[in-house]
Amino acid sequence: MTVFAAASLRGALTEIASLYDSEVTISFAGSGTLARQVAAGAPADVIILAHRDWANWLAARGAIQSDTLRDIAGGQLVVVGAKDAAPLVPPFDQSLLAALNGGRLAIGQRDAVPAGAYAKEWLIYAKAWETLEPHLAETDNVRAALALVAQGAAPLGVVYASDALSEPRVSILYTIPAQAHAPIRYPAAAVTDQGRAFLDRLTTPASAAIFAKHGFAP
Repeated sequence: MTVFAAASLRGALTEIASLYDSEVTISFAGSGTLARQVAAGAPADVIILAHRDWANWLAARGAIQSDTLRDIAGGQLVVVGAKDAAPLVPPFDQSLLAALNGGRLAIGQRDAVPAGAYAKEWLIYAKAWETLEPHLAETDNVRAALALVAQGAAPLGVVYASDALSEPRVSILYTIPAQAHAPIRYPAAAVTDQGRAFLDRLTTPASAAIFAKHGFAP
């Protein structure tokens, strides 16, 4: 069983896969990267993405079994920084710039990584996009953005709450309100008939409890 999954799902999916009856190999990457690989014929049985647009893109190309497409979890966006960093308060065009102190704001690539697209939506909502755009460090996936902050290479990052909970070297400085961006959902679909059984496992109460433990919403 081969599963392609958005990088932000690493902790939860690794735990779920360990309880599965058969061996499961999971490839984690950014949603855009995974979608393009599956569309090109990469050997995945299940794909789990962090944005419905990529799932719809695959469905339009006949690259997934569209009748199996479903949301398996939801997410929450947060701003993270060093453990001793002060909480952020609006107006964000000023507070973010001050907190960066010449550094960069780590986000996923806005055109390929869903977390980056959500981050851009929030910055526009907060009237901070024009100020912050020149100060971005865009990464191939959201876990890479988290790593920049954890390693001290970037003062701040916009990631999922589930990512922040997985990294003890960062703290949540601000929880972004849900109305500031499109709903964060994780769509999944079978690519092959074999993938259907694992996909069904992802929506059981046991899996829902694991997702919740790792900071995901229902």
